[in-house]
Amino acid sequence: MENKKKYKYLRWILLGIVFLCLIRLGQAYFQSVRQHRQQEDLIQSKQFTEETDRDNKQETEHLEETDGEKAEPVILKKYRKLYKANHDMAGWITVKGTNIDYPVMQCDDNEYYLYHDFYREKSKYGCLYVKEEADLAEGTNFIIYGHNMRDGSMFGDLDRYLQKDFYRKHPTISFDTLYEERMYEIVAVFRSQVYKKEDDVFKYYQFYQADTKKQFDDFYRNIKKLSLYDTGVKAEFGDVFLTLSTCAYHVEDGRFVVVAKRKK
Repeated sequence: MENKKKYKYLRWILLGIVFLCLIRLGQAYFQSVRQHRQQEDLIQSKQFTEETDRDNKQETEHLEETDGEKAEPVILKKYRKLYKANHDMAGWITVKGTNIDYPVMQCDDNEYYLYHDFYREKSKYGCLYVKEEADLAEGTNFIIYGHNMRDGSMFGDLDRYLQKDFYRKHPTISFDTLYEERMYEIVAVFRSQVYKKEDDVFKYYQFYQADTKKQFDDFYRNIKKLSLYDTGVKAEFGDVFLTLSTCAYHVEDGRFVVVAKRKK
């Protein structure tokens, strides 16, 4: 009799565990579906058409001179609706061959978009974002951060660049600011990590501005040295970098990084 009671008790425990697991799976599935629907809605809102492209190019020949002074830049038509919905939007990134096709955010709280979506709702997916100190207009390098999600969302597909064959088919990245369209060609692909403050090592995530050729060359030399393969793309002082960074699991606090330079 006592054994039967134990068996019954264990059965209820197991059923409870199974029930909790099903709830967790259901929640994860719901969040994934919600995230993908939001991505589709954002892409549709962008209204990326040939007609819009023509309008944008006619409207935004950089900054126009007005009475000897530079006018305010004009937001590209395809981003006006999105910017109106959230003024933290700083641009849009697209990587062909992946799910990466998202707005990029920027605000004075560098942790905010780790856990909030485009509409400022709490989300484990967060958004792709750049930190407050990133200067998208004139900086030497700006780093876009994003979660490495198991369902391929955000930067979940970025590690496809571990394979050189994938790189060969997709050697460029499209990143637009609110005001101009930009293309970048990949310079280096490497694994790294977040180091301790006292560690005297190359920390890619601390590089934003090269005021001297020496500072530029130090960053460039290190990313080339770390790169898993040679892309053949070279850079020189005056070039502008785009760095994509996401979590990796080869070491504690690991990171997977793709660095590209702006095409002239």
